[in-house]
Amino acid sequence: MIKKFELIQKFLVLFITILFFITGCGSKSETNSKKIYIAAASDLHDAFTELGKNYKEDTGNEVVFNFGSTGLLAEQVKQGAKIDIFAAADKRYIDDLEKEGLIVSDTIKMYGIGRIVLWSKEKNVSGLEDLLSPKISKIAIANPNHAPYGIAAKQVLVNSGLWDKIQPKLVFGENVKGTQQLAETGNADVAIVALSLAVGSNGKYKLISSELHKSLKQFMAVIKSSKQKERAKDFVNFVVSAEGRTIMKKYGFILP
Repeated sequence: MIKKFELIQKFLVLFITILFFITGCGSKSETNSKKIYIAAASDLHDAFTELGKNYKEDTGNEVVFNFGSTGLLAEQVKQGAKIDIFAAADKRYIDDLEKEGLIVSDTIKMYGIGRIVLWSKEKNVSGLEDLLSPKISKIAIANPNHAPYGIAAKQVLVNSGLWDKIQPKLVFGENVKGTQQLAETGNADVAIVALSLAVGSNGKYKLISSELHKSLKQFMAVIKSSKQKERAKDFVNFVVSAEGRTIMKKYGFILP
């Protein structure tokens, strides 16, 4: 009877050991498959999509992006949205979140400087003066109330003396990617958008002088509420690595 009990006991110990091993492996697999959630400025759509794909191939970790206007994304961070990394098109939004204690300060990194262009699906636009042409009835820019690329576009138009003259022609996109889509769909003849979105597009574009607007220095950082800070830090470091910088340069970003 005792031997039978000992046999059962040994079996239970072996069973529990095997079960622990299986569940332990399962937990490890589940942990390795966790997704990294990134709120990213919409000018990063093409560049970060490629970065995310390469990062997953290198590490096995999936990256999920929410692209949008930097100002609106910053509000999502403040409201406690599930975000591990915030990639902004304007450092002041990173600074504001840091002041509120929502950013891991030592993870703040500058990953590029953006440029803006005149973009059109069909029309040939040789310069800003073409915006006055009667052949151009609608000009799209990102909303300057919350989109850094919209702010830069407005600065360009003000500094070139065109802002007041083209007011009736202006239409606004929620973000710079949406602004490009206005021109793609025929709801605008020309759009002022990020070079990073123009590079891989089918449209025609003309680079705008950076002297006409404040520098679009772009920064990213890990959010303090992230449940997977180490993975998040790893992706930030990947963006500023040699491989990441090559991709950012490919999409027209000036590297810091």
